Amino acid sequence: MSLRIGQGWDLHRLVPGRELWLGGLSIPSGLGEDGHSDGDVLLHAITDALLGAAALGDIGGHFPPSDPSWKGASSKIFVQRALALLGEAGYRIANLDATIVLEKPKLAQHIGAMRVSVAHILGLSLSQVSIKAKTSEGQNAVGRGEAIEAMAVVLVEG
Repeated sequence: MSLRIGQGWDLHRLVPGRELWLGGLSIPSGLGEDGHSDGDVLLHAITDALLGAAALGDIGGHFPPSDPSWKGASSKIFVQRALALLGEAGYRIANLDATIVLEKPKLAQHIGAMRVSVAHILGLSLSQVSIKAKTSEGQNAVGRGEAIEAMAVVLVEG
């Protein structure tokens, strides 16, 4: 058996008039991600981590924002396609660890539901999925409430 690690990161500006999507769930907020798709930074980071673990490029190469067919698309599609490509390369996920960085709204009450959603999307048990939320302590664009970011790490085995 071989083990590989993939790391993903994403950041989007926050703007009024858009939904805030995290882990495939709509989170109540006055601001949402400014993105070509639904802007779900958590699923985008997970997608990049999956692709990276198998050296299959990145989300922009597979789902370019210049392609109008991805306008407003659910980021679940990106994760599912990356998971299929990972499987075709002979790997499966051992575990996922992710962190969302957002000043507000506070996400503690949504973490459990996000874990369930991500586990379902990836076909994993809840014990294989960790999601954490942090703030930027008022520093940088995230800390000023102008942006949101997410990081994800996956361990895959094949």
